Amino acid sequence: MITAIVLINAETDKVSQLARQLTEIAGVTEVFSVAGRWDLVVLVQVGEHADLAAVVSDAIRKAPGITHSETLIAFRAYSRRELDTAFNIGTD
Repeated sequence: MITAIVLINAETDKVSQLARQLTEIAGVTEVFSVAGRWDLVVLVQVGEHADLAAVVSDAIRKAPGITHSETLIAFRAYSRRELDTAFNIGTD
């Protein structure tokens, strides 16, 4: 699974509408409205790099209301759930 985090600045009056619109894109798993330098944080999970290009370049970045975006591609995911699972393998 390929994961990307897309950081988005949006036109102020379109943030909520844009967030709802982005949740409808296949491959987008979550959209967060955040405080700070960015307006929205979008989590994307897809099976292949070609799918990532389609979601980010062809769908997300072309959504009306986006003024700037930056995409981070995850190399590895660390979460409490995954770490607990890894350490519990073979302990049954």
